[in-house]
Amino acid sequence: MRRAIFPGSFDPITNGHLDIIGRARRLFDEVTIAVLVNIDKNPLFDLEERIELIKASTAHIAGIRVDTFDGLLVNYADRQKIYCIIRGIRAISDYEYELQMALMNRRLAPHIETVFLMAAEPYSYLSSRLVKEVCKLGGSTAGLVPEVVEKKLLEKFKFSQKG
Repeated sequence: MRRAIFPGSFDPITNGHLDIIGRARRLFDEVTIAVLVNIDKNPLFDLEERIELIKASTAHIAGIRVDTFDGLLVNYADRQKIYCIIRGIRAISDYEYELQMALMNRRLAPHIETVFLMAAEPYSYLSSRLVKEVCKLGGSTAGLVPEVVEKKLLEKFKFSQKG
């Protein structure tokens, strides 16, 4: 069975993430969406909310697992016996950062490969940070995130949009 991990904070999951997940799923029999538990970050959505949103957003895609991890990704991958990491690339700046991470992961665990998937053109600018900012300032996130995520974003920012 060909298995891969798509790690991230997914705060929140976007249509860009879903594009990468769907394309990765065509390459692999199973894709584990691994949500990073990072106590140093202050996410908009707590861990349980992010997992719920990911599961709801990927329910139509067979062969998807959702899990959480902390610490080194390669250690998590080894524990799961998954030896391929999927990363999405939007721009040159992403590539530089992702290349550094991939090379460090290779140094730590040479048996784990990283596969870069280029963002589809409609999502080449899209990030969770940008989606949150747009919603917080009263802009529409329709078409940027799944409907379930859009509803949750509006709930989170309902007070800031009234002012």
